[in-house]
Amino acid sequence: MEDEGRRVFVAFLICCALIFTGCQKKEIRNTGSAGKVIICFGDSITFGYGVTKAESYPTALAAMVNIPVINEGIDGDTSTEALQRLDSDVISRDPLLVIVELGGNDFLRKIPEGKTLQNISDMVDRIQSKGAMVALVDISAGMLMKNYRQAFKNLARQKGAIFIPNILKGIITNPRLKSDFLHPNHDGYMIVAMRIYRAISPYINNKYKLVKK
Repeated sequence: MEDEGRRVFVAFLICCALIFTGCQKKEIRNTGSAGKVIICFGDSITFGYGVTKAESYPTALAAMVNIPVINEGIDGDTSTEALQRLDSDVISRDPLLVIVELGGNDFLRKIPEGKTLQNISDMVDRIQSKGAMVALVDISAGMLMKNYRQAFKNLARQKGAIFIPNILKGIITNPRLKSDFLHPNHDGYMIVAMRIYRAISPYINNKYKLVKK
């Protein structure tokens, strides 16, 4: 009887875990997206500044998933500039998931944080209205852009977007993982790709099941 009771208890815990996981996934909007591609939308970190296109994080991510990955990063882009090309570079391409990595140039150019957040909020709304999922990427590191970290996390929660924190953790302070004072090198971008992969993997449709690692 003791063994039977233990089995029942274990089964109960498993059921609870499954229910909890299901609830977690339901918090992300458009998990049933019928889109055809993953779009990496951002600035120099997405573009792959400091390395070749073949060494950028979107290229590394493409090798990990069974779905096309498009790099729509532009070096130097602010959130305002990115918002202006959202329709042509993102929405028109029937995305399953859009990975939004922006804010660094806004910070460097001293664009008000509220303006940045409004731009990104508008992006999320427009992408989600077309049926795609959104992932918001946090590029803060330590005290650098600390306020953006919490703001992006809150925005992701409000909008039902995936939040991917700390993608530059351990990279920005390690010269062996950087091509300059800020941007990753090939090894650094591989780490970024893996962190993004781990965050998005629970939300990809079965027909686009991840295939590596």
